Amino acid sequence: MNRLQVEVDFTDKNFCAGTGEIGGVVLVTHKTFEGLKKEFAEALQFHIEGCIADGDKLPEWAVKGEYEIEYSLSVQALLHHFDGILTREALSRVTGINAKQLGHYMSGHRKPRADKRRKIIEGMHNIGREFISVV
Repeated sequence: MNRLQVEVDFTDKNFCAGTGEIGGVVLVTHKTFEGLKKEFAEALQFHIEGCIADGDKLPEWAVKGEYEIEYSLSVQALLHHFDGILTREALSRVTGINAKQLGHYMSGHRKPRADKRRKIIEGMHNIGREFISVV
């Protein structure tokens, strides 16, 4: 199964996603991440069907639908997706990143380095493991 990488960001008040891996660019926006994933899958299928109808050359795996969409969220998109579920203060405690700095990342005023993104994701995973450990 091939993996189709889709980059997800947050702009103004919407999630936005795009990929240029299959015969052109597919871009979608939506207010929620779940809505974005649904819209993106539909837009991608429409794009593939259009490419086939136009006689464009596509990878066989794309034509056959043998792919899995893998979403890679920017820190800003991650923080917006979990806003209201996970507080910045809780994330600050598990990552060691100041809550105010996390707010800058969420608003887009600052872009975190790769190591900070990794710390944020690891912190979210640690919180998730704590919830799962409760019996």
